[in-house]
Amino acid sequence: MKILTRYVLREFLVPLAYCLVGFLSIYVLFELFGSFSRIAEAKLPLPLVVKYFAAFLAPYFMWLAPAAMMLATLYTMWNFCRHSEITAMRASGVSFTAIVKPLLFMALLMSGAVAWVNEVYVPRNAQWAKNLKRDRFDRAKVDDADKLDYYGAKTRCWWSAARKLDEDGEHLEDVRISVERARGGCKTGISAARADYLDGEWWLTDPEVRHYDERGEPQATPCPELDGMRFRLFPELRDAPYDILQQNRDWQFNSVRSKFRFIRQNTKLEPAQRVEYTYDAWAQVAAPLACLVITLFAIPAGISSGRQSVFRGVVGALVLFFAFYAATIGCMVAAHKGLLPPVLAAFLPDAVFLALGVRAFVRQR
Repeated sequence: MKILTRYVLREFLVPLAYCLVGFLSIYVLFELFGSFSRIAEAKLPLPLVVKYFAAFLAPYFMWLAPAAMMLATLYTMWNFCRHSEITAMRASGVSFTAIVKPLLFMALLMSGAVAWVNEVYVPRNAQWAKNLKRDRFDRAKVDDADKLDYYGAKTRCWWSAARKLDEDGEHLEDVRISVERARGGCKTGISAARADYLDGEWWLTDPEVRHYDERGEPQATPCPELDGMRFRLFPELRDAPYDILQQNRDWQFNSVRSKFRFIRQNTKLEPAQRVEYTYDAWAQVAAPLACLVITLFAIPAGISSGRQSVFRGVVGALVLFFAFYAATIGCMVAAHKGLLPPVLAAFLPDAVFLALGVRAFVRQR
């Protein structure tokens, strides 16, 4: 790594860390005002308290990260201009692109972090944090309330499990499954002590299988030897674990993969609801790009604050920041009302403000 790159990164990472810690601390303090007494009464161990706050704050990270990137970029570029460091670098033959390359790299890295949090961390932990707060931080209630209920519209299977034995939902305990016929009515009822998702297939332990005719009357099993096995494969059960978990989370806590899969499988959704869900999925895809977009227009704004006026540069960056999110909200409303296709509404603010940022960036060169 070049000396210049290390220097720019060091000057940028310090204010970035301050901004992130500051924003997160504000959220933690506000949450502590309302929950401190309950946490103290529950006598939660420190690691569990840390896990709760991390899971509670995770859904907000996609808004906090762009704000922190903007403020850190403004400060870094203002500081460089105030000490005439950019002028000295340019006079030494260093291109403007080389100077700001570490900032753009960090913007891409932060975008990746936002995507990982939204796709991996939030689906695994945010619902748990919400349930823990709802149950007044009583861990026993949260563990006991781990029941799963699911209906697969495509497979026509009703699932009920007393609890999941792992975070991915691949191992379930005390399972009840009802398979419907295409024209309605129960075709097969299954009870099992345990269900395990192994190599893409469901294996049930101690299953009790009941068969029903078209009138709903019980009938003899066609395969008594198979139905009498203590541990067996059920290839007809095609619902994946993440499908089951998806229906047991709040919609906003699901990953993009789960959201699109839910939309594909539920063909009977109302048109307005389908549009709303589709926009939410595409908006989650576009959310990480905000870090790069906001950093691009914060770079010239920071230079402007150092060369001309701090007030002008900072206010200009804040106006663009709030205009970006105002445009995002406007496009969301337009998508929900059918004025814009969901995918266009999700990416239009990023495309417009990215073009503005690139234009301002090129002018600074």
